[in-house]
Amino acid sequence: MNSLAQLTIDAHGGLERWRQFEQVSAHLVQGGVLWQLKGVSGYLDETNVTVGLRSEWTSHSPFRVVGRRSRFEPGLVAIEADDGSNRGVLPEPRRSFTGHTLEPPWTDMQLAYFAGCAMWTYLNTPFLLAWPGVVCEELSPWKENGESWRRLAIHYPDSIATHSSRQTLYIDQSGLLKRHDYDVEIAGGTPGAHYIDAYVNVSGIKFPTRRRIFGRNGDGRINPDPLVVTIDLSKIQLG
Repeated sequence: MNSLAQLTIDAHGGLERWRQFEQVSAHLVQGGVLWQLKGVSGYLDETNVTVGLRSEWTSHSPFRVVGRRSRFEPGLVAIEADDGSNRGVLPEPRRSFTGHTLEPPWTDMQLAYFAGCAMWTYLNTPFLLAWPGVVCEELSPWKENGESWRRLAIHYPDSIATHSSRQTLYIDQSGLLKRHDYDVEIAGGTPGAHYIDAYVNVSGIKFPTRRRIFGRNGDGRINPDPLVVTIDLSKIQLG
């Protein structure tokens, strides 16, 4: 494994500890302009999320209304009642975004796909660096706000559904994540810069509890306004 990838995984609790668990859940409070832009304002303002650690799946509950939950997998999304009965299923959901830019509103299924693959990526990073087929290399350092961060370029295989096949992690000297860049392929490749802080230790694993996502310019600098997405996590549990 790349030495910077190893440092980052170790700083977040280590692969041996991570592999003792099968899923992670958290309470989410979310905001930002994205949800209104996509016509889904209020649907996931406050919810609970659970993601798989051995395979790619995510569930948000409640999803839009109390008594319903989502189920995301790379090849399928579903909206279910809490008793498990289906309220809707969409196979091959990524295809439904063909031709999308940042403006078109999302259907419930598209929201379930976006939120599912995003939270699965966030809660599994940086441990995804050890997944089969994931390739990474260290880039030149990045200076921001008086700090120098090391950078790791990642290439994800087609088997992983995530924002984009190429992403970049920004890592402080201790190995903790500070920023995560990607281009949202299902929204016309919209570039994002995702800031990460307020870490807590949960069963030996370090999780950031405060996430703020901004637009990103071609030179890597951010657009501070508008604030695209805010995510605050609490009640994190591994199981």
